[in-house]
Amino acid sequence: MSVKLAKRLASDILKVGKSRIWVDPEQIDRVAEAVTRNDVKGLINEGLIRRKPEKGVSKGRSRLLRLKRKKGLRKGFGSRKGSRKNVKSREYVLKIRTMRDFLRKLKNRKIISVKDYRTLYKMVKGGFFKSRSQIKIYIEDRGLKRR
Repeated sequence: MSVKLAKRLASDILKVGKSRIWVDPEQIDRVAEAVTRNDVKGLINEGLIRRKPEKGVSKGRSRLLRLKRKKGLRKGFGSRKGSRKNVKSREYVLKIRTMRDFLRKLKNRKIISVKDYRTLYKMVKGGFFKSRSQIKIYIEDRGLKRR
């Protein structure tokens, strides 16, 4: 007979899958001669047929999944550089720069006088305005436009 039958019987006897059955490569012809369950049991007792050890589950895939799950916005504490205060000050700087730039353009185009520019500049510094649009509205309401 073939080794296939012996493997199938052995897997049934040892209660494992066919892939976990090990057959002694030097004694294949003896194993192939086994026809009955008793023959296979005898070979198991002799040690010509054995059960291979169970393979564990690799943690690699779970690690990959964990990494993939982690990828997202990544705004966690570990990826933050600087304090919250630093972020607020950065926002403030950007706002102030845009407003001052806007005032400078108005002064250079002679839409507002130098005196008005100075007062508005100080108001910006004092936090009177929140945005450029507020400056525009203030200038229109007070009639500070020249043309």
